[in-house]
Amino acid sequence: MNPDIDFVTLLGQAGTGKTLLTLAAGLTQTLESKQFAEIIMTRVTVPVGEDIGFLPGSEEEKMAPWMGALEDNLEVLTHTDDSNSPYGGEWGKAATHDIIRSKIKVKSLNFMRGRTFLKKYLIIDEAQNLTPKQMKTLVTRAGPGTKVVCLGNIAQIDTPYLTEGSSGLTYVVDRFKGWPHSGHITLQRGERSRLADHAAEVL
Repeated sequence: MNPDIDFVTLLGQAGTGKTLLTLAAGLTQTLESKQFAEIIMTRVTVPVGEDIGFLPGSEEEKMAPWMGALEDNLEVLTHTDDSNSPYGGEWGKAATHDIIRSKIKVKSLNFMRGRTFLKKYLIIDEAQNLTPKQMKTLVTRAGPGTKVVCLGNIAQIDTPYLTEGSSGLTYVVDRFKGWPHSGHITLQRGERSRLADHAAEVL
């Protein structure tokens, strides 16, 4: 939330709330304080299982299967139990979700080269799967007024070509260490469930 910080790295094991906190901070600064015009979310499309092959549709539609985490977190952020609240009920929930969704754009890494993002809140999810070169390509897209947030879990690298030492996320954490306009956060405690916490520990 600090306007003097342009670059944030956020590490934590599965279920620590990295995406949730990043989205909540981004939406607050986009919808309330209007510090950013919109949120741009991207991630490396590395399949955990077998690849599902060619996907038809627009860039946003192609990225949709990779963005389940975004939808899950939006559900948590827009959920309300108070039916008397102006945001309560099905209509209120749908309206809130639509307003929020209109401020978030999902972009593919493949279309990032050559672009400049002005006054954007750029979220790079699953950043542990990026190479240092890919990371440089993304972070150098930031124009005036843009904040970049890189999220990841070094223990969950899904690509066979990277290790904890060679990941782009490890690389930027190290390279940005002394820069006064960057910040690093490591989340310690899992919030998903006791099952997820135990699985992250023992598997």
